[in-house]
Amino acid sequence: MVSTTARMAAPDDADRGERSVVVFVVSNAEKLRELVSLVNSRVLTLEVTRRIPLTEPTALHAEPAEGRIAGKVFMIPRDAVEDAR
Repeated sequence: MVSTTARMAAPDDADRGERSVVVFVVSNAEKLRELVSLVNSRVLTLEVTRRIPLTEPTALHAEPAEGRIAGKVFMIPRDAVEDAR
């Protein structure tokens, strides 16, 4: 598990063979543009298993305890969900 919560270590779970780390990032618009360019040109690919509305995070937050999340789950704004229909 990777936590980006400021200065709060996430607990390890040795019984399940899991460890946790805390990661801090710095905003960098140029690097973000570079990553977007790599994704758009298909040099960098992501495994997106599903997209859910940004208004429905509760169920998603419960899933790691059940061991069900695989790949990336994108949370998208409601307007984008409606546009996709």
